[in-house]
Amino acid sequence: MSVDCSACGRRDHWPQPELGCPCGTVLRVPVRPVTVATKGDAVHTAALYLRAIGFQDVVRSDGEPVAGIDLRGPGLVAQVELGTRPADVRAVECLWLNALSESAVSAFFALAGYADEARERADTLGVPLFVLGPTGAPRPVNGPADELSRSHA
Repeated sequence: MSVDCSACGRRDHWPQPELGCPCGTVLRVPVRPVTVATKGDAVHTAALYLRAIGFQDVVRSDGEPVAGIDLRGPGLVAQVELGTRPADVRAVECLWLNALSESAVSAFFALAGYADEARERADTLGVPLFVLGPTGAPRPVNGPADELSRSHA
């Protein structure tokens, strides 16, 4: 199977392992949603999403996550929250502090969404917030999340 480049129309380049065209366009392969039944499913789905937007070396933290950090990669820390209550401002601030101490980008994934105060604080701190839908598909819910998705895609 081959795919035409949507930018330059080249027909003889894709598929390639790096999925990039010489014109600079990158082929984006959609991430298949996974039903979130366990914490492991949610962490796996978040990792797939982060890899799809360009964080190739994302791995799950070994053992129990330290300070709530479930995923790590070069320049990235991410937290996945499966609680039935919206994530609070403390969780957002803790993730931000972890990212700050590691000079990393952060990303927060939550099944139940975020309290209003947490969303406001995340916007102020630049913490990307994502909600995991019923099928597990992450959806950006604030400006920093939209920007992260675009800038690394």
